Amino acid sequence: MKLNFKLLVILFTIITFSCKNEEKEESINVSKAKDVSKNLNISLLLDLSDRISPTKFPNPTMEYYLRDVGYINSVSEAFTEHVRSKKVILAHDKIQLFFDPTPLNPEINKISKDLKIEFNKGNVSKEIISKSKTTYAVKPLEIYKLAIKDGNYIGSDIWKFFKTKINDYCVEKDYRNILVILTDGYIYYKDTQIKDGNLTTYLSPELIKSNNLNSPQWSEKIINQKLGFIKANDNLSNLEILVLGINPDQKNPYEEDVIKTYWENWFKAMKVKRFEIRNTDLPSNMDKIIKDFISNKE
Repeated sequence: MKLNFKLLVILFTIITFSCKNEEKEESINVSKAKDVSKNLNISLLLDLSDRISPTKFPNPTMEYYLRDVGYINSVSEAFTEHVRSKKVILAHDKIQLFFDPTPLNPEINKISKDLKIEFNKGNVSKEIISKSKTTYAVKPLEIYKLAIKDGNYIGSDIWKFFKTKINDYCVEKDYRNILVILTDGYIYYKDTQIKDGNLTTYLSPELIKSNNLNSPQWSEKIINQKLGFIKANDNLSNLEILVLGINPDQKNPYEEDVIKTYWENWFKAMKVKRFEIRNTDLPSNMDKIIKDFISNKE
């Protein structure tokens, strides 16, 4: 009888210890899953101004619109890789594409709807993920070709997008929100030209020249004259921004620094959580930079 009682105690101790270890291991695995499985909400904002025109701004190495297409493909690959890495039950990720102003060509707007993709536990599969990757590899090129064929380059109202749309379109609770902007760094739209002292809603080579920001003293002038963009938003602390394609006028050796300072000061004023601003380059050179940003590698 005593022997049986001892055996029961030993058996109970072994089972209890084993259960606790399993609970601990399960807790660790759940914790790891949460760390790896952050929900991505990626938005792409395309500048379809005349910067993409192969006629006005030809580039024998690689046309600028084709560089954009390559950047978009890298973003898509990073997004789909993230979705693949998650358990089905944790799938909750989005990717979409925007313009401002909306192009007049209805075909472009139709294609942009095809590029609005959302994954959740009810629809995610290897086939659907692969299909979305193919869509993003093909459809953006169609958009650029249509925009170039139309030749109606009305500018890019990036400032107003930040003012009136970014919170509704690009920022969602319980997501890691990322906005990728494809632009040469200049902002201009005919119907959004506002000045507040020396702050503006636009930036052009002509404005940089008129503000005499083409000398070694450009930085002091920006500070002393309080030059820059008008703040368009009060709090973007739940948004990360990657700007790609900065392409300064080569006639001014300080143009690149001026453009980046305008954007950096603007983002800081709007409390953007994290941002990077990169010059135009071949997509093969930008691929790692884009994917590291999206995977949150510092």
